[in-house]
Amino acid sequence: MMKAYIRREFLARRRALSENEVAQRSDRLRKHLIQRFPTDDWQWLHVFLPILQQKEPDTWGIIREFLHAGSSVKLAVPVVQADGRTLRHYHLAPDTQLVDSRWGIPEPVGAAEVQPVQLDAVLVPLLAFDENGHRVGYGKGFYDEFLGQCRPDALRIGLSLEPPVSRITDSWPGDIRLHACITPEKVWRFEV
Repeated sequence: MMKAYIRREFLARRRALSENEVAQRSDRLRKHLIQRFPTDDWQWLHVFLPILQQKEPDTWGIIREFLHAGSSVKLAVPVVQADGRTLRHYHLAPDTQLVDSRWGIPEPVGAAEVQPVQLDAVLVPLLAFDENGHRVGYGKGFYDEFLGQCRPDALRIGLSLEPPVSRITDSWPGDIRLHACITPEKVWRFEV
C-alpha cells in the first residue's frame, strides 16, 4: 500500500474510535511497554505528548508510570520549533509546567534541553506501520530527522492503536525503521 492511501485510511479509522476505545487501547500499549521492554536499563526515554483531539495513543499513562512510580528513568519530550520544521527535546519532570503550543500540543516551559544522543529509547508516534518496521506518520518528516540524530542503539518503539499493514510500498532510504511496534494485541519486533 502507498503512504498517501494508508495515511487517509488510518486517519479515518482513528477518527471513528470512541474516546473509551482510545483509552482502553492506550492502556494496553502502556502495559506491553512496561512488561516487555527492559525499562530498568534505560536512563532516558523519549515520549511524545499526545494530541488527544486527534485520538493519538494517550501516552499520559506511560508518563505517569515513569514520573510517579519511583522510576529512575528520566523522560524527554519533543517541542516543535518556531520554524514549524524541527524538533528540540526537553526534560519532563514531575514539576514541569506545560502549555499548549499553537498546534495544540502540550509543551514544557523552562525545562532543560536533552540531546538526541542521550536517549536510550524513543516512543514514536505513527498512523500505521508495516510488518517490516516501516511507519507512516503525518508526512512532515519530523521523526525521520530526529531519529537520525539518535544513537544507533537507541530503541525505536512505535505505538499503534491498529495492527500493521502487510507492506508499505513507497518507503524510501531516508525512512528510519522501527526496532519494535506496540499494538494493543501484541509487540512486533523487527530486524533492523
